Amino acid sequence: MAHPLAMLAQRAGDIRFLRYLGASVGALAVDAAVMFALIGGEVMAPLATALGYSLGIAVHWLLSSRLVFREGVAATGRARTAQKASFVVSAVAGLVLTTLIVSAAQMAGLDLRIAKIAAIGASFLLTYALRAHIVFR
Repeated sequence: MAHPLAMLAQRAGDIRFLRYLGASVGALAVDAAVMFALIGGEVMAPLATALGYSLGIAVHWLLSSRLVFREGVAATGRARTAQKASFVVSAVAGLVLTTLIVSAAQMAGLDLRIAKIAAIGASFLLTYALRAHIVFR
C-alpha cells in the first residue's frame, strides 16, 4: 500500500496537470482562433501560426501564474522578471516546435488542421515539462 503522503503528492500533481490542461485549452482557443482567422485572410500559415501562438503565450502566463502554479510564482522584482523570462523561453520552445510542425505539413501538402493538432500535443507536453520542472519549481 502506498504511503498517504505519496498518494497526496500524486493527487496534487494530478490536479495541477488538470489545471494546466484547462489553462492550455484557454490559451489554445486564442491561438487557434487567431491562426485560422489569419489563414482565412490569406496570411501564410507559418506566420499565422507564430502570431496565434504568441497571443496564446500571454493568455497562458495569466492562467498558469494565477491558477496552476500560483505556489511557485516568484515574488515581485528580479525573481519575478526572471521567471517571466523563463516562461517566455519555454513558450518560444513550444512556438518553434509548433511552427516547424505546421510548416513541414504545409510543405508536404498535408491538412493544416491535422498538423495543428499534432503540434498542440507536442507543444503541450514540452511546455508542461519545462514549466513544471524549471519555470515554477
